[in-house]
Amino acid sequence: MRRSALYFLLIGVALFWSVPIDAGPPFRTDDPVPVPFRHGEVYLFSSGVFDASGLNGIGPAFEFNYGILPNVQFHMVAPLAFTVPKQGSSYLGYGDTEIGIKYRFVSQSAMTPDIATFPLIEIPTGNAARHLGNGKPQLYLPIWLQKDFGKWTVYGGGGYWINPGIDNKNWQFYGLLLQYNFTGSFFLGAELFHQTPSSVDTPANTGLHVGGGIPVARNTQILFSTDLGNGLTAYKHFAYYLGLYHTF
Repeated sequence: MRRSALYFLLIGVALFWSVPIDAGPPFRTDDPVPVPFRHGEVYLFSSGVFDASGLNGIGPAFEFNYGILPNVQFHMVAPLAFTVPKQGSSYLGYGDTEIGIKYRFVSQSAMTPDIATFPLIEIPTGNAARHLGNGKPQLYLPIWLQKDFGKWTVYGGGGYWINPGIDNKNWQFYGLLLQYNFTGSFFLGAELFHQTPSSVDTPANTGLHVGGGIPVARNTQILFSTDLGNGLTAYKHFAYYLGLYHTF
């Protein structure tokens, strides 16, 4: 398949699945609040990065979170991955599977924030030779904090990625997000983040994401974000997230 045709196919698939808050998605910074006990949430989404090398990302991808115990959430992401380089062959196939457990060990009070850890493991189910996976298991060890002030929410933190593999580096991620909640399901936010290099040929990245969530049906939202960070770093790129989110 030609690269241009594959590009439009991927964008079309992402829009189709998304059009019909770990916040986390649609941001890279996560929050410490787990899904309530015996409740769940699902995401159907696409995310990617355009840079000098081409387009790389995942989508359609499926994320599932479920409250398995009070203050404990099970997490899984099963993605289709794609790479559309400016030179060379394009590939589309199953990517690396993500599994994690979020555990909140301090609940928010008048004096304290929510505090949680959310270790993740990336299982190398993608084809690394086709740039659809890492080829080695990866482990992320973060700490997240959150405090609410009326309609405003502030959360952030960071962690350390253990990233084995040829030419790979262990790396760190830090993020801080300010979010305004118009209602329980309509919000807008801005995220400032920094990550250190993850391989010998990738730069550090400091960026600013803006995005939010728009309700479209009961317990259902469209989530979106985009990267406005080109002015903050020498790494020139454009990132996006677009997804459909449902709670139950």
